[in-house]
Amino acid sequence: MAVIYTKGLSSHTRSWADLDLDFTRHPVTKDITKKTNVEAVKRAVRNIILTNQYDKPFHPEIDGGVTRHLFGLSTAHTKHDIAMAIETCLKNYEPRVILNDVSVTGDLDKNGFHVSIFFRVINSPEPIEVGLFLERVR
Repeated sequence: MAVIYTKGLSSHTRSWADLDLDFTRHPVTKDITKKTNVEAVKRAVRNIILTNQYDKPFHPEIDGGVTRHLFGLSTAHTKHDIAMAIETCLKNYEPRVILNDVSVTGDLDKNGFHVSIFFRVINSPEPIEVGLFLERVR
């Protein structure tokens, strides 16, 4: 996560930039494109949630906490546990996010969960939604 400060006439503006992990090529410069501002925060939220314990070198404490719930039975308790794990990891590891709501619904036909995360980015009034489908892959 890179923080870029730009000085305007009346105030400082804070923006964020991150690499695009799809590694798409910029059509003119032929360099890897980057995600900026809201798109960078959305990508960071998605990455934090999907991170397992020991995935980040030298930081074993960073854990999204959702994959351990995907191998059990799909109950209301499981949905609540996934929502609480997402809320906890975002409050602990993503300081740019003001979390509004986490909605988890089960999809028995596809053996997974639809997750919708509603939040605001600091210093931005517009609400943002990130949608994920969590499923077992192992």
